[in-house]
Amino acid sequence: MLFKRLLAVIPVVFGVLLLTFLLVHLIPGDPVEVMLGESATSADRTQLRADLGLDQPLPTQFANYLGKLAQGDFGRSIHSHNEISSVLAERIPATAKLALLALAIALLIGLPLGIVAALHHLHWPDRLATLSSLTLSAMPHFWLGPLLMLVFALWLGWLPVSGMESGSSIFLPALTLACGLAAILTRMTRASLLETLNEDFVRTARAKGLPERLVVLRHALNPALLPVVTVIGLQLGSLLAGAVITETVFGWEGIGRLLVESIEKRDYPVTQACVLVIALTYVLVNLLTDLAYGQLDPRVGRGK
Repeated sequence: MLFKRLLAVIPVVFGVLLLTFLLVHLIPGDPVEVMLGESATSADRTQLRADLGLDQPLPTQFANYLGKLAQGDFGRSIHSHNEISSVLAERIPATAKLALLALAIALLIGLPLGIVAALHHLHWPDRLATLSSLTLSAMPHFWLGPLLMLVFALWLGWLPVSGMESGSSIFLPALTLACGLAAILTRMTRASLLETLNEDFVRTARAKGLPERLVVLRHALNPALLPVVTVIGLQLGSLLAGAVITETVFGWEGIGRLLVESIEKRDYPVTQACVLVIALTYVLVNLLTDLAYGQLDPRVGRGK
């Protein structure tokens, strides 16, 4: 089963590479113009375009790119001429650290709020948690980020405004990313736990006289977490997409900001490499989500 899933990844990755290649080349602008400026001569532009391989037909450029990629060669940056693999090696850890901290914050906020809301259904904790989740989900990253920056960095002076100079610089961008995911986890945990609490096996546990805390923790929580695990896997793609905006707002030197910079400079190889890394991460997390299903519910593993 695992081998079949890995084989299914190949057409997905190929489709991502093809679409990214076409979309990047359809963006208005020429990397040669960006690098040389308007004062360059026509001969200089022609020579640089030939040196970069941009004078070849698009199918030929794409085939050359796939050939290098099959050998583990991401190529060189058009703008800086650095090895893209070395650039990615510098940027990926920063994004991974940011995404993992954001996920941890979202879990610490979303799961307890969802559980409390379900256990106090239609009472004020439930209404407060629901209102909070709706408010957070309505705040886009490009608006929430500057707002948190204004409150915690400028007004209170607790955290740095932007950059990566200190260890505390990560908290504001991580909190910005975490808020939207925490809102989704709150609503999903609440709905799933409410449904599970009405199942027959939970009623049986209550009929045996078990305390409500044990009924929730031992019998209801694990089955209720199954759809939550799915949401976490699916939302990781949104987390990485949000990192593109958040890293730009906070000056965080991760792969998201690298992607924005490469698009601005029309650096095609770097853009394609960044999108490929994000796509592979998304596919890998979905695969791990399927495996986690089997751990949370053995019936899923036996069914597969």
